[in-house]
Amino acid sequence: MSAAITTYGLLVVAILAETFATSSLNASQQFTRPIPTLCSIIGYVVSFYTFSHVLKTIPVGVGYAIWCALGIVLISLVGVFYFKQHLDVPAYIGLGLIIAGVIVIHVFSDSMRH
Repeated sequence: MSAAITTYGLLVVAILAETFATSSLNASQQFTRPIPTLCSIIGYVVSFYTFSHVLKTIPVGVGYAIWCALGIVLISLVGVFYFKQHLDVPAYIGLGLIIAGVIVIHVFSDSMRH
């Protein structure tokens, strides 16, 4: 398995684990519900652990930008579809700009080539 596939696979795991942890954090109701609280803690541990391995290959600034940006988009979608939260047009435009930023970094930046 190539290093790039492994790195991006770990980055996907880190992003999904962070999204799961943040969703669980919301469901924990300020740490008053034990199962969502435990899920949140486990999710963050998995996310930080896998992200630390991503940083062996991807520079921290670029890696963190991708991790945060995609996490923001995913957690926003979880909020809309699972928690029935409402986003307005400016929020969707902002999320689109976040995705565009990740694409610009990934496609055009020499920082991705380590």
